[in-house]
Amino acid sequence: MAEVREASRIRRFIFRIETLRKITQFCFFLLFNAVIFGLAVSPVLLPVLQSLGTPQKTVGDAFTALQNMLYQLIFPWLPLASFILTAVILGRLTCGWVCPFGFVQDLLGFMKRRHKEVSLRTHRGMINVKYGVLLLVLFISGSLAASLAAGVGSGYSASLGVFAPAPFNALSPADTLFAVIPKMALDARYAIMEKPAWDILIDGIFSASLLLWVRLAILVIFLVLAIYIPRNWCQYVCPSGAGLAILSRFSFLGLKRDVVKCTKVGCRTCVEACPMKVRILDLPWEKFTDPECIYCLKCVTACPTKALKPKFP
Repeated sequence: MAEVREASRIRRFIFRIETLRKITQFCFFLLFNAVIFGLAVSPVLLPVLQSLGTPQKTVGDAFTALQNMLYQLIFPWLPLASFILTAVILGRLTCGWVCPFGFVQDLLGFMKRRHKEVSLRTHRGMINVKYGVLLLVLFISGSLAASLAAGVGSGYSASLGVFAPAPFNALSPADTLFAVIPKMALDARYAIMEKPAWDILIDGIFSASLLLWVRLAILVIFLVLAIYIPRNWCQYVCPSGAGLAILSRFSFLGLKRDVVKCTKVGCRTCVEACPMKVRILDLPWEKFTDPECIYCLKCVTACPTKALKPKFP
């Protein structure tokens, strides 16, 4: 009977923490789009996957702003400061509690009770992809900015086409979801006043560019994957998360594992609960700031002995 009561208490605790996180994510999602509710636009930039491609945003995506500022030959002080301050103080907490695209992935993850297991070997190789994406985007934006500043970048910019102002955002699923699709919906809404909906659909299918189809395909792929592999985009592709991961090694915020309470032998509950596959039991117990940790606190709530807790600083 005592074990049943303890299990019930743990479930209630898990429900409270996870519910609080979902409410926080939802509130930030509304806040970021609060222009539609009459809130003014602010100059705040955050290292989250959002979009600057639509005017209905109250805060900006720091990585998008960084690319745009390099294209406009403006040194990106504000985006860099956003990444550095956030990572040093909070690590990748914004990925787990604030990011709108992360929120969408978490919601899709609820659609399937049991998720696909990615082998440790595959996972270790795949997590490096996001660092490659980050380096590639920075190389393109940086080299283009240097060429434009030297007065010889017009041909380079023309060859890049729509990729020149923000190379990553031209294919970003978050940009497609939060900017491209809403714009298409608004255009269709106004067009439906002049034509039947069926005609508009047919016209849209045949007039859509190859880039648009590629963007939609990328979005669908990662949204479907999110149902089977939680936070797949955050783990393997997101350049914004990669930037935070590099800097979060020096984060004030971390997690602590109580070695007295932790029944490490034979128990891997915390590791199994982590959507980012952080190897918690192999990290220093005093405090760990793993670059892949998004501080969703699922490990904290899953631990049967309550051996894990946040530590700051």
